[in-house]
This record gives sequence, C-alpha cells and structure tokens, in this order.
Amino acid sequence: MLEIYGYCRVSGKDQCESRQTFAMSELHIPQSHVFIDKQSGKNFNRPAYKTLVEKLQAGDLLYIKSIDRLGRNYEDIQNQWRMLTKEKGVDISVIDIPLLDTRLNKDLMGTFIADLFLQILSFIAHNELTTIRQRQREGIAAAKARGIRFGRPVKDAPNNFSELLRRWGEKQLSTDEILEICGMGQATFYRRRAEYFTIKGQTP
Repeated sequence: MLEIYGYCRVSGKDQCESRQTFAMSELHIPQSHVFIDKQSGKNFNRPAYKTLVEKLQAGDLLYIKSIDRLGRNYEDIQNQWRMLTKEKGVDISVIDIPLLDTRLNKDLMGTFIADLFLQILSFIAHNELTTIRQRQREGIAAAKARGIRFGRPVKDAPNNFSELLRRWGEKQLSTDEILEICGMGQATFYRRRAEYFTIKGQTP
C-alpha cells in the first residue's frame, strides 16, 4: 500500500519548522508520517531521517519543502537521492520546485532534466552552506578584534583570595567550602590558585 511521508529540517533547536510542517498539512500528510530533525544539514547522520529511511518502501512518496531541507552537502544530496529513488524505489516531490517530482516525466528526457535540475539545486545548497560558514568565521574574527569574548565568562578570584588560600592551606577551609565561597568549579579554582602564585613568584 502506498504511504506518503514528509521530511522537515531546521538547523537548530531554536529555529521553527512551522513553515515546513504547514506545507505538509496542506498535503494532508498525517503528523505520524512527518519526520523532523533540528540539526545542521552538513551530513545525513540525523535520527529522524534515519528512522524515515528505514520506514520507506518501494512505491512510497516522500515530500520535502526544498532541496536544502534534505541536506546541504552536494555529494551527499546526490547519493541520498539516488539511494531513495533507485535503490529503494521511492518517489520524491520537492514542494517548492514542481519540476523535481519523480512521478512526472519518467521518460529519458524528463529524467535527464530532473537530474540536471537536482545537480544545480544541490550545488546551490552546498555553496550556501560554505558561504554561511565563511561569514560566521569572518564575524567571529571581527568580534574578537573588537574585544568581544566567546564562551563562558571568566570567573575572577574574589578580593580576599589570598586570605582564603591561606585558610584553605591551613585546613581551616575544606575544598568544598572554598569552592562555594569563591563560586568556582574545582578546575577554575586550581587555575586561579596557580595564577595567584605565579604573580607572587611563588611555587604553589
């Protein structure tokens, strides 16, 4: 029996897939047959996609909103498309590009045109990912040049750190107590301790 599925993908957990899921609902695809991943399209190592591929059978129909929702790696898109359509015998329809619908024009010329169009679109998706990464690197470099720090904020030692170290060294404070007073994790505490003694020219 023919089953119809939908696949949606957004790049991160903070992004919304509603535009894609709405398109699937317009096609009357049951929610149980719509698979959603929230991660990068750089490869196909995605849990929902893997589950979908296992369920797909010959003759089934898979909808995706656009080719970049399938993925953004040129070679991987080509390989996955061939695997789904040739090896598993699944039909694919790209909603935004009606020409990319394997149910249509199954003659030699139609297949040639669709394959050519797929190559162009997958190359564009791949190129967009490369451009995004380049812009991210440039943005981070520019931010660092302006003095903007990335990662967790640096935890400074308290003003009475020398006194706390003395008390800790004399066993008046336990390690857990000094960590709580300083508001530090153990690794940060030992780093600040080493820095303190380095500044003082002493050996910890």
